[in-house]
Amino acid sequence: MADENQELKKAGLKVTLPRIKILQLLERADSHHMSAEDVYKALLDAGEDVGLATVYRVLTQFESAGLVVRHNFDGGHAVFEIARDEHHDHMVCVDSGEVIEFCDPEIEALQHKIVEAHGYELVEHSLVLYVRKKES
Repeated sequence: MADENQELKKAGLKVTLPRIKILQLLERADSHHMSAEDVYKALLDAGEDVGLATVYRVLTQFESAGLVVRHNFDGGHAVFEIARDEHHDHMVCVDSGEVIEFCDPEIEALQHKIVEAHGYELVEHSLVLYVRKKES
């Protein structure tokens, strides 16, 4: 809990129990990507008394403070993940909604090459591949 307290204070947010619980949930999430509804359900399952409106408010505060990143993948609702320093891209299964993180040095290098060939400098990017499991 001390780590979460430090992260909240560093982000300029007051340390409250709902904020700590939500931050812990996101940090420990197996999929790393949770919707506000996922967070709310997990809190309920853990016996925590936090309302859905509070979850939405806290996630928005976390996003503004740079603690989490919001992704709006096509055909789905917003999901949140802990903001990390290392870059990664995403694959989203169109059947299951599963989100897979990956980073490929060749793709990264090619993106820089394309941008520079057009006379630009890459500032930021987001790559999302929409996938489906192959039939075996």
